[in-house]
Amino acid sequence: MEIERKFRLERFPEELPQVRRLQVWQGYLYTDPCEVRIRRSREEETGKEQYRLCIKSGGDLARHEVETELTREQFEELCLLLEPGKPLIHKDYRAYDIGDGLLLECSVVDGGAFAYAEVEFPSEAAAKAWRPLAFLGRETTYERGFKMKRYWHDRTLSGEVQTGKG
Repeated sequence: MEIERKFRLERFPEELPQVRRLQVWQGYLYTDPCEVRIRRSREEETGKEQYRLCIKSGGDLARHEVETELTREQFEELCLLLEPGKPLIHKDYRAYDIGDGLLLECSVVDGGAFAYAEVEFPSEAAAKAWRPLAFLGRETTYERGFKMKRYWHDRTLSGEVQTGKG
């Protein structure tokens, strides 16, 4: 089970201790009602790469999530099933320690199309009780249009987001 709150982000919080930095590329094989996505990530410090298949149920604060490791070859094979010519989403990802065993996970999408932050929690009660950090922007946890799968869907083959869609 994934339990997380999401927020718009204006900037990376450089005043917090950074614990991880990745470059991430992801694409969606299916988006409704469940999402099925593939992801490649590369550690900034070590250059180590990881490939994953992720399946998530619909939902907002809490949703079921199943992830499994892929080989590079499996990832590349699955890339062939993506919409032809549609580029993978790129994210500059950074994670920060915010205490109490929580991480603030921040991503700048496609070179600045938008940025968002997420915090995962051990329970729905903990998520609801948590007070957002002052610098976080508008909460988007319950906004139906503010999901990465929606962003993927709304992008054209050139990678641009279609206007007039949320």
